[in-house]
Amino acid sequence: MEVSKELIGILVPLGFFAMIFGIVYLSKREKLAMIERGMDPRRYKPQSAPFQNLKWGLLLIGAGLGLFLASVLDRTVFKESMDENEAIYASLVAVFGGLGLFISYLIEKKEVLDKAKPATYVEEKDLV
Repeated sequence: MEVSKELIGILVPLGFFAMIFGIVYLSKREKLAMIERGMDPRRYKPQSAPFQNLKWGLLLIGAGLGLFLASVLDRTVFKESMDENEAIYASLVAVFGGLGLFISYLIEKKEVLDKAKPATYVEEKDLV
């Protein structure tokens, strides 16, 4: 089934318009529903994610390290079978990306536990 270029030229702008219209319509409808329930839509703010940049950074660093290690292994250790090593790239990117996410989890957990600890009281006479 061949789709003509004219049909694509018509459907792409229509799809784009429908997407924008749907986003605006649903946003206004959400605000109206909040007003009906007695809420103030201007006070609504999305929840912040303080460690989001750390998570993405460590994920991308891990994926980059996995890709680099896969390239080094492909060119040195698995030199004889050059066309059969596609799986090593995907697996090492996944392993090191997961390792980066795990390190991010450990850092976040440590920060949360440090904030949850109560401050200890130290008397002045003990400091001298």
